[in-house]
Amino acid sequence: MVQAFIMIEADTGRAEALQETVRELGGVAEANVVAGDYDVIIEAEAEEVYDVIGAVATEIRSFGDVVDTKTYICLE
Repeated sequence: MVQAFIMIEADTGRAEALQETVRELGGVAEANVVAGDYDVIIEAEAEEVYDVIGAVATEIRSFGDVVDTKTYICLE
């Protein structure tokens, strides 16, 4: 099992709506609105690294409220 943290920069005023949307995606263990450079942090789990990358590239980045993402794969 692979664990990752995905940081999302959202359009202004759209963080809470985006949080609710991403919570419904498969593999999302938790999603929180945060203060700082990014607006939402997702804790994701998947069988393979490529599953996490695919989720970011295809699903999360396709949402209109997403400005930018950064993905951090846990090494342990």
